[in-house]
Amino acid sequence: MTDDPVDWDLAKRIAVRVAGEEPLSRSYVGDSLHKDFSEFTPLAEELVAAQTGLTSTEGAARARVIDREGWIDANIRSFRRLLRPVLAAGATPAAASGLTRKISAAELGTVLGWMSRRVLGQYDLLLAEDEDRDDQDLVYYVGPNILAIEKKFAFDPRQFRLWLALHELTHRSQFTGVPWLRPRFLDLVNQMLDEAEPDPDRIKQGFQAFVQMKREGKDPMADGGIAQLFASERQRELLDCVGGMMSLVEGHGDVTMSRAAAGHVPHALRFHKVMHERRNSATGVSRLMQKFMGIEAKLAQYQAGEDFIAAIEAERGDNAVDLIWQSAEHLPSMAEIRNPSAWMQRVPVGI
Repeated sequence: MTDDPVDWDLAKRIAVRVAGEEPLSRSYVGDSLHKDFSEFTPLAEELVAAQTGLTSTEGAARARVIDREGWIDANIRSFRRLLRPVLAAGATPAAASGLTRKISAAELGTVLGWMSRRVLGQYDLLLAEDEDRDDQDLVYYVGPNILAIEKKFAFDPRQFRLWLALHELTHRSQFTGVPWLRPRFLDLVNQMLDEAEPDPDRIKQGFQAFVQMKREGKDPMADGGIAQLFASERQRELLDCVGGMMSLVEGHGDVTMSRAAAGHVPHALRFHKVMHERRNSATGVSRLMQKFMGIEAKLAQYQAGEDFIAAIEAERGDNAVDLIWQSAEHLPSMAEIRNPSAWMQRVPVGI
């Protein structure tokens, strides 16, 4: 018996099985990934800093090209690190049963395995500030998926890789260049974990709401997947805060990537168009997974973040987002992301 809520070894085995393999990653074309990302990561960091004025406090970034299993390993480590303070504080009401741990492992393994087939790059937000100092500067690139995309859409590899690096280095500059941003994100995540106590009545209400919305011809998963459907009022407030933050950073990431790519990535507009269509054209099991996990809702939020930045820049100029980085109090809520004028009224210029 253990207090650990997940059989992590089982979760990894399931995830690796779901992930499958990409034959291209074992061919000679995979060798160029390490060379290119070692070259483009520092270049992207320089271009992003010039565009945004944000400089990482963690030093220069390093590229690490990994396979799907490596991405799964990295994310399991992040989940375990995230849950460590919860378990240490005795937040779980009782030791997890063997069956519960296996069910949790199956759920997590399936999700991680599916995601490992789609993700292209990642900066790990869940790194603790007081440990893993050697990993604070890492940016991951999932080689098999990058090669598969380049082949499928006949992308110019070097241009596409620099374009990807610009996106990931923008996120790293946000979360390591704005002193309060990552602590604020981790605080929100920890608050959600504190609120994660199972409530049979709320689960019952969630199922009732699911059935009722289906009867009315509505999509029960439209607002945020299964998590939003079964969330308490407090959990919805926290999800709204996280949604506003992630909409902002993703919108800012896309805007920065496009601007920093100018003069360096001639095919950037095509990459943006193709990848946007890819994100929104899932079918079958992929579409079901996106709905279940709330990814479709998140994609809509990310577009809203881009629209928010366009709106505040139209009113206040190209550096309007800089005011947000000055204080956590300036972060827009999800409602303000959808209504930029409300944010501009709350956070006037010159405060």
